[in-house]
Amino acid sequence: MTRLSPSLLGILVMLVGMFLFAANDALGKWLVGTYSVGQVLLIRSLAALVVLLPVLMAFGWRQLFHLDRPWLQFLRVCLASAEVFCFYFAVRSLPLADTMTYWMAAPIYVALLSALVLRERVGIVRWCAIAMGFAGAVIALAPTGGGFSLASLTAIIGSLCFALMVITGRALRGTPDISLVFWQVLGAGVVGFLTLPAGWITPGSVDLGLMAFLGVIAMGAHLCVTRALKLADASLIAPLQYTLLLWAVILGWIFFSEVPSPRLLLGAGFIVMAGVILALSQRRVAPMPPQQQVQHPRPS
Repeated sequence: MTRLSPSLLGILVMLVGMFLFAANDALGKWLVGTYSVGQVLLIRSLAALVVLLPVLMAFGWRQLFHLDRPWLQFLRVCLASAEVFCFYFAVRSLPLADTMTYWMAAPIYVALLSALVLRERVGIVRWCAIAMGFAGAVIALAPTGGGFSLASLTAIIGSLCFALMVITGRALRGTPDISLVFWQVLGAGVVGFLTLPAGWITPGSVDLGLMAFLGVIAMGAHLCVTRALKLADASLIAPLQYTLLLWAVILGWIFFSEVPSPRLLLGAGFIVMAGVILALSQRRVAPMPPQQQVQHPRPS
């Protein structure tokens, strides 16, 4: 591995991270088919906090409470918690590929909101990409032919929450990553705890371990993405997040016998092309540090 160029190594690490995210989502879909979303979120978050514990000890607990713009931090945690809850709620009813298609449209929303909220400059190329992405989202709105549903609405709300979370994250660039991750994971755990009355099923040792493993997989995926962004340019890494759709199709077919419809594939194609154009056009906007140019495809 040491003989590989940093860019190639970054690509490989990013691809591993995307597979881990897809595995996390597939396993989560299987678990919420039996257990409540709140129960899965709570156990998953507790496991993630255990994984974070050594890093938090080295980082220093006191720094977690010295936050810049605390109300904006609180808003980001609320958005992140709503996003992950919406994802697991939607994926209970929707095929995995369908749900991921909605989430892959989030960068399109981010580009639009960046222009409207942050007043970032958006050229004609990026506006065209935004229009293409929205067209893809509309095409994929009913990819399985079942029409609009509560699960579809939840998926759209979740992807919008993710986009807004990315916007707030850009406004909190001075906050250390470990603080953002800690409060994000803790917020999801609190939401899981508050929604436990919706139903609790005592899991067996295997299922309990799988719920905990969700947190470990998610942390591993975040580490891979973070490392990839340090090894290679963001414009090179960003398009690789769309391999999530490929993995969603493959894992959905293998484990859930889900066959994507032509409408889903067409809509996903528009979204992927729009996302790639936005990532490549990033070179033309004001430069930012690499780790701030691309957000994780799904922070949950």
